[in-house]
Amino acid sequence: MATETDIKTVPHMNGSILVEEDSRDNVTLERLGKKPVLKRNFGFLTILGFSCTVLITWEGSLIGGPSGLVYGYLIVWAGTLSVSAVLSELVSMAPTSGGQYHWVSMLAPPSSRKFSGYITGWLTIAGWQATVASGLLLNGTLIQAIILLTHPGYADNMQIWHGTLLSWAVALLSFTINTSIGSVLAKFEIVVLFLHVLGFFAVLIPIVTLGDHTSARDVFKTFLNGGECQTQGLSFSIGISGLRLSEETHNAPVVIPQSIMTGLTINACLGFAMVAATLFSMGDIDAAMAENPRYPFMAIFQHAIGSTTGAAVMSSLVVVMCFSSLTGVLASTSRIYWAFARDRGLPGWRTLNKVNERTKIPFNSVLLATGIAIVLSLINIGDETAFNGVISISIAGIFGSYMMAASWLLYCRLAGKIREPNNDDEITNTIGKSLTWGPWRIRGFLGVANNIFTCVYLIYVFFFSFWPSSIEVSAATFNWAVVPLSAVIMWCLLYYAIWGRKTYLGPIIEL
Repeated sequence: MATETDIKTVPHMNGSILVEEDSRDNVTLERLGKKPVLKRNFGFLTILGFSCTVLITWEGSLIGGPSGLVYGYLIVWAGTLSVSAVLSELVSMAPTSGGQYHWVSMLAPPSSRKFSGYITGWLTIAGWQATVASGLLLNGTLIQAIILLTHPGYADNMQIWHGTLLSWAVALLSFTINTSIGSVLAKFEIVVLFLHVLGFFAVLIPIVTLGDHTSARDVFKTFLNGGECQTQGLSFSIGISGLRLSEETHNAPVVIPQSIMTGLTINACLGFAMVAATLFSMGDIDAAMAENPRYPFMAIFQHAIGSTTGAAVMSSLVVVMCFSSLTGVLASTSRIYWAFARDRGLPGWRTLNKVNERTKIPFNSVLLATGIAIVLSLINIGDETAFNGVISISIAGIFGSYMMAASWLLYCRLAGKIREPNNDDEITNTIGKSLTWGPWRIRGFLGVANNIFTCVYLIYVFFFSFWPSSIEVSAATFNWAVVPLSAVIMWCLLYYAIWGRKTYLGPIIEL
């Protein structure tokens, strides 16, 4: 294995040092026992763009109950900040595309690390795959809503399958961007980062300056209990339930944590400003719901600025940003497939772990993630409730995997199992090897306190991710998340018992 002293460099013409052969990035990956395969096209700015646009905080915070949304936003932001800090510590220790399942495998005790990592990998895949399917339909129906905004007569002819077909077109475009030369995705993220910030002002300024404003009391002291839950607390808890390019990023142990925390800070500020501005300008929410039942924020735009064309342009910005988020989510999901296949945790791992020699992109994994999302969207044509039931696993899967990783980190932290790194380390932070801290972490008591808060918050969100949206439960309002989650767990247990336990041994040490 290469060491840092083995790196060959030559002077660059501007006096800086250019790494000619092995880079520190590759040395970092090799210390995790992995061969550098993917091309590193991402730096701080491109990963910051990825972090900001995947979150789409201001774009996604345009609709909700006044006080429940304002205060819920603040609590979710606090919880997300804590979770992001813990994930940043973990990715700084082990910047691999495997993410949660790799972290659980390296942190869990020998008696349970193999199976714990395996379950975590399947939870992660299920959650992110459902998110891709959900994002596809979101983009398709947003386009439908803009058509309704500009052509009100479309309401008489609007069909569910229209949105599904539109989502397929979105899937094709996102797939094309993700399977182009790797630098295309990186450049795309820089463009959408600037559009993310500029679009915020393009939406905020018109609704603040042109729209009629409601009172502060209506915004901060009015709670909506649309689900008719027995307590506002339960309604609020249900209402707020709503890092995969490490091996393609330069100086990932530092850049990924910095971009995550910077992106979260930017999105938190933009998102809260948009929440407040929209709620002060929303007017008659019932009228907006009647005009555009699925996405009433478009009707709010129209009433605020008094122009259908202007509202359509503003809404189109939201659509573009939601598409950029979907593109990032698809990239993340494909890397999870690829990493888990590399460690032989999936059926067909020999095919899924291949990387295209020309583009340095896991083409087969991108194709699989896109194909499954398209197949899942067919369910929406037959039964929208059934589709929502399938994709409801997204929160449980993703937050469940975060919970596993954060819990084991807390265990190792309290047990003193993680030490400071040194230059003599060869392979660390993988299964059966010693644990060392990365260059980014929260030290001392604050790190422990934040880790504890993260675990509590994730348990809280995971618990309420299975609750129905209304106290009057019907087939349409029932939360079906437990059904697909149980199906995924049963399938992975069956596969593990028959094949997986023979091929999957945890993160493979390739060097």
